[in-house]
Amino acid sequence: MVRIRTVSELGQALRQARRAKGLTQVELAALAGIQPHHISNIENGATNPTASTILTLLAALELDWQFNTRSKDTGIGDIF
Repeated sequence: MVRIRTVSELGQALRQARRAKGLTQVELAALAGIQPHHISNIENGATNPTASTILTLLAALELDWQFNTRSKDTGIGDIF
């Protein structure tokens, strides 16, 4: 499981998942129905994708989105 707490980490995780599937950005964009430049921007942390876009990409990559409870010792300041 990968912990994602920033847009940059999301982009890195999506890039790793795309590469693990052997897909190019153009191929993933076609599967997800979005523009290839948007894939690049997301992977580089240059944009804040909507939840809908994230879910579409996860579906195209055959991945799930999972929520986990943080410990009470972890505050918002520990994340951002």
